Amino acid sequence: MVTIKEANVSEGPVAREIRRKLSENFALTRLEIEDDSARHAGHHHEGGIDGRPGGESHINLTIVSESFRGLNRVSRQRAVTAALRAELAGPVHALSIRALVPDEDV
Repeated sequence: MVTIKEANVSEGPVAREIRRKLSENFALTRLEIEDDSARHAGHHHEGGIDGRPGGESHINLTIVSESFRGLNRVSRQRAVTAALRAELAGPVHALSIRALVPDEDV
């Protein structure tokens, strides 16, 4: 299941690419992608893929997958950042990752 935190906000191109890559790399139980860019209005890294304000530059992720079983928190985050290497080198300035196994998702 993939959710966007605010139901009235459409998923942009960066979020769609993040969803695609994480779905391909991990057996997802749940994925929540939140564009937190609006909270950083006026910040010099505010623009994302198109350089406009609110352009998906600050992302909060909650990813739940059995793929993380046996990995510590740092290893889980490294696995996610490896899958999103291109996004972190480009449009995404800040990425918050909450990576859990299903029984931790309470």
